[in-house]
Amino acid sequence: MAKAVFAETKPDTTRAPQSAPPGMVWISGGEFSMGAQDPPGMDDVGMKATLDSRPIHRVYVDGFFMDKTDVTNAEFAKFVKATGYVTVAERKPRAEDFPGAPPENLVAGSVVFAPPDHPVPLNDYFQWWTYIAGANWCHPYGPKSDIKGKDKYPVVHVAYEDVLAYAKWAGKRLPTEAEWEFAARGGLTGKPFVWGDEFRPNGKWMANTHQGHFPDKDTGVDGYVGIAPVAQFPANGYGLYDMAGNVWQWTSDWYRPDYYAQLANQGGVARNPQGPDSAYDPSEPNQPKKVHRGGSYLCTDQYCSRYMVGTRGKGEVSTGTNHLGFRCIMTMDEWRAQQHKLNGATTSPNGNRTPGQSAAQGQSM
Repeated sequence: MAKAVFAETKPDTTRAPQSAPPGMVWISGGEFSMGAQDPPGMDDVGMKATLDSRPIHRVYVDGFFMDKTDVTNAEFAKFVKATGYVTVAERKPRAEDFPGAPPENLVAGSVVFAPPDHPVPLNDYFQWWTYIAGANWCHPYGPKSDIKGKDKYPVVHVAYEDVLAYAKWAGKRLPTEAEWEFAARGGLTGKPFVWGDEFRPNGKWMANTHQGHFPDKDTGVDGYVGIAPVAQFPANGYGLYDMAGNVWQWTSDWYRPDYYAQLANQGGVARNPQGPDSAYDPSEPNQPKKVHRGGSYLCTDQYCSRYMVGTRGKGEVSTGTNHLGFRCIMTMDEWRAQQHKLNGATTSPNGNRTPGQSAAQGQSM
């Protein structure tokens, strides 16, 4: 594989807005080289993590606001209380969606990391993942667990339609894969990590990842065994927390391993790419998958290494897990529209303010 080459990141010089939505920061947008840098040490696990993140290609994204952190349990609970929403994991699977499945297997639940008590071969992830009946966002390890005292933890066990529903209610949307990576890089060019060149600069832990022997022993040397509350590690250059490790994050792009090659073959700079028109994963060609980004508390140089910025994950759209969450973005126009609604006015097509609806009327709930 040829060594990755990155050209300079060129942030948009448009003046930043004077205000931002609560809990969000302005990401300037601009032009950058998208894709994964070679891992320090060129280790085999890290190199494999870059295979679907090449070739490096130039991309431009417009500016946007992004949540400083992953959506938390407290924030998701407000959404559920306001709307009565029921997540995919809380619904009983339909027999027509799983032809041939025994009726006793059609129970609501979700996929949970269940570490074995001894070392296992790493070629079979069923050794450490299991489907638990009754597991969902408010019972992350099964019906006997809960999220009391965990308001600031990222919400997990959310399928793709769940995060879309939350984003619509909040007046936001999910980031594209390109928007997510531009934000994660924090203005840096071609670094392997969102904070720079070294995994632990001056011996400091910069993200919640897996220490010890994977998957059977997480020693928690970084301060956490398993998932951590949001914003426990330093923010990146844009003020975003946990853009590496802790929990994976959904993006709006369909997953294809050849998508970067498609963009590169078009030449020039891809402007605001929206991802391919359809999903394709050669290992599971019939499963519709979206791109995940950022890695999780389970990432380690023994198995995953996808805490490296630019690397890509993937997930079937109806499947949530207890290491997968999300964060949202909002455009400048969307923010202005919300401000006008809150002020009791809308903007007419000619730009003049006109008497408008109250904040509650016309809101997508």
